[in-house]
Amino acid sequence: MEDLVGLREGASGNPVALQELWGPCPRAQRQIRGLLERTKRQLFRVGEDWYFLAGLGVLMAIISFAMNFAVSRVVHGSGISELKVILSGVVLEDYLDIKNFGAKVVGLTCTLASGSTIFLGKVGPFTHICGMIAAYMGKVRISALGEYENKIKQNELLVAAAAVGVATVFGAPFSGVLFSIEVMSSHFAVWDYWRGFFSAVCGAFMFRLLAVFNSEQDTITSLFKTSFRVDIPFDLPEIFFFVLLGFVCGIMSCAYLFGHRRFAMFIRTNWITKKLLATDKALYAALVALILASITYPPSLGRFMASRLSMNMYLDSLFDNQSWALLSRNSSPEWPPEVDPNNLWFEWYHPQFTIFGTLSFFLVMKFWMLILATTIPMPAGYFMPVFIYGAAIGRIFGEILAVIFPEGIKTDDGVINTIIPGAYALAGAAAFSGAVTHTISTALLVFELTGQFVHVLPVLMSVLAANVVCQNCQPSFYDNGIILKKLPYLPRVLGRKLDSHRVTAELFMNPDITTLAKDSFLDEVVKTMTSTEAAEYPVVESEESQLLVGIIRRSQLLPFLQAESTIQAPGHQRRLHEVLAGGCPVEPVTLQLSPQTSLHQVHNLFELLKIQRILVTSMGRVVGFISWVELKKAIADLANPPPPK
Repeated sequence: MEDLVGLREGASGNPVALQELWGPCPRAQRQIRGLLERTKRQLFRVGEDWYFLAGLGVLMAIISFAMNFAVSRVVHGSGISELKVILSGVVLEDYLDIKNFGAKVVGLTCTLASGSTIFLGKVGPFTHICGMIAAYMGKVRISALGEYENKIKQNELLVAAAAVGVATVFGAPFSGVLFSIEVMSSHFAVWDYWRGFFSAVCGAFMFRLLAVFNSEQDTITSLFKTSFRVDIPFDLPEIFFFVLLGFVCGIMSCAYLFGHRRFAMFIRTNWITKKLLATDKALYAALVALILASITYPPSLGRFMASRLSMNMYLDSLFDNQSWALLSRNSSPEWPPEVDPNNLWFEWYHPQFTIFGTLSFFLVMKFWMLILATTIPMPAGYFMPVFIYGAAIGRIFGEILAVIFPEGIKTDDGVINTIIPGAYALAGAAAFSGAVTHTISTALLVFELTGQFVHVLPVLMSVLAANVVCQNCQPSFYDNGIILKKLPYLPRVLGRKLDSHRVTAELFMNPDITTLAKDSFLDEVVKTMTSTEAAEYPVVESEESQLLVGIIRRSQLLPFLQAESTIQAPGHQRRLHEVLAGGCPVEPVTLQLSPQTSLHQVHNLFELLKIQRILVTSMGRVVGFISWVELKKAIADLANPPPPK
């Protein structure tokens, strides 16, 4: 009955279902339906993706704010290494499944609730959470619009998710987008930049707005307010000290990355810790947390590390523009029974240790404690801890200069510019975290966090100096994670040093390739497919010529073979070209390599196109293929040549 159509008596127009004519208020229903259709067309004229991107940013901002509020505003979040591998074209099964969302949020909340005891953040896990929501929203978008699944669209959402993950943690859209570009991508599309920036701005604005609605702030402002002098923030000779601080942070970052990698490898090879991580992860996490909590207990050693401060308070105190060393000369403050929000520097003072003693003790202890904490199998971020650690390096550097120049640096005109230790803490935070992550965007991050742009030049020079040292000595922290977890990721190729231009594809390609000839009998095709597990097969004209025709996917060929097995007449052997003529799709091969293609060019193609395998042809004949396995082995052999036989 529902299929019958008709017209209301005396009416003109398109036929409608009889069910609509008999329903209540049919004319009003049609008018509302038409209005909704016109509204949908008007809204989607600018592209439906922008609404999903805006929703992604706002949703992640709400979750980020809820986390901060739930754990008493203790900040920050790792899954960045895995997300970096996914964006390079590798499929990690179930990593972005929305079913992991609850466990990730609960685990991250527990990590943040431990405060500065464990000394971990939330940037990495929050980026992973944002990636999961982006992947799920992509599926919802496909279902709502009735489109086919497009991997390019999925990658665009994941790129935006990486930017939103950082932007909604710090409320910093500019540095969030740039950080995602530097960390996540070897090649970046400008189209993704605009989309990521739009989503990050939506998320950062919502994150700041929620703080106002919750009466935590009077208006939208910086997370960490500073009061540096604006008229003459630094003197020209101080540029040298900022650059020197950058080199110090670069050396310290090399030591940290080397120690982290070696200790993580020790944990994975030592039989005791290896057994604990394999069978009793909870016990291992509890033991590590007990060790860290015992050391940071305030009445004991924690008294000399300002352990009563939260992660936010660490930065608020380290960015203080006053010199603690000079203040402690004129007064000997007692250790307050509770943290004084107006005098956080009291937590760093001890009459026997002095300011330099507590800062040095903090740097020595947190160096190995942070490395130990990163081995805990819990959702945790490692950017904020190294950010604070770098601020402590800059703080002690600035305090030393304040003692050397107690009255400031005198210019030729007789003007005295006092040393601002907080500015060096600002530069140290950006330089050390930038060197550890191999990024420059941390310089912009500190400006967005503090709202101070008066030290742009010295901070940038510090970050550049630190990166010059670290990038030539150690891989980044996230590359360390890829190496330790043995994730499939292509290493960088420095052609001038490795001479990769002289290594051609024919020297490292895999010649053992399985092809399907068009004149092959179906029994031979079935035998070939059952003996191999390839996802796709090159189709050639014949076994003798091996002239490439195209690519056929296993998932598309199998249904045709099963159908042919049921209708095949006895005694009649059908060939593959008959199946292909029956509608089985053969995809053209738009990208092929010559045997003379250099290793450097092959590497660039794999990185740029994010592909897993390329066929090698000579005069149209298939002679082999190159996948990630062959390419990584060729790079490894080039970097570390095998001994001659």
